[in-house]
Amino acid sequence: MRYFLLVFAVSGIALLGICGFRGGLSRRPPIELFPDMVRQNKVRPQTPGDFFPDQLSSRLIPANTVPRSGPYQLDGEVLSVNGKPVFPYEDSAVNTGRIPGTTNWAPVTPLTITRQLLQRGQQRYQINCLPCHGPDGDGKGITSKYGMVAMANFHDKRLIDMADGEVFNTITQGKNNMGAYGANVPVVDRWAIIAYVRALERSQLATDEDVPDPYRAQFKK
Repeated sequence: MRYFLLVFAVSGIALLGICGFRGGLSRRPPIELFPDMVRQNKVRPQTPGDFFPDQLSSRLIPANTVPRSGPYQLDGEVLSVNGKPVFPYEDSAVNTGRIPGTTNWAPVTPLTITRQLLQRGQQRYQINCLPCHGPDGDGKGITSKYGMVAMANFHDKRLIDMADGEVFNTITQGKNNMGAYGANVPVVDRWAIIAYVRALERSQLATDEDVPDPYRAQFKK
């Protein structure tokens, strides 16, 4: 046992002597276990190259190329915020649920609420959310009959007052017993679901003042 501890101590000292401490400063070049991951042949933009006959390393986009990512769309129509299309790589509330440049949640959905968006939200809600949260959003879905309890009730004041951006983050990252749906539900569909959830809340918590004047008398009958 003594020899084992001695060998272990000597090996540890030798390892520290070779690698040093994390964050330590040294004039020696770093040890590169896999140098090909750092130093590899590549073409730098706007530099001459011998691979192509015209010796231009930067190339024009080939004809009929399909872009890898474009602006968000709903049923073929480009969605925009403040008149500008939104791309998946942008620091936008559409992608993060937060006001750009801050850590504050976006209070309301950045997308324009349309009948088309609500219909999409209803469809996606019924597929992804209804089993747990129920058709009315009261947390009484089919899973409650199989032992799953404490499903969120969207008609609770806490969730009614919750910023749309925080709801978006919960759908994306998950919370408590709810798993993350970011990999399953696209960004636009998440906002569509939120819009539909707000419609569910409005349907359950509406007052007489929410009914248009021409229909208010008929509603009271």
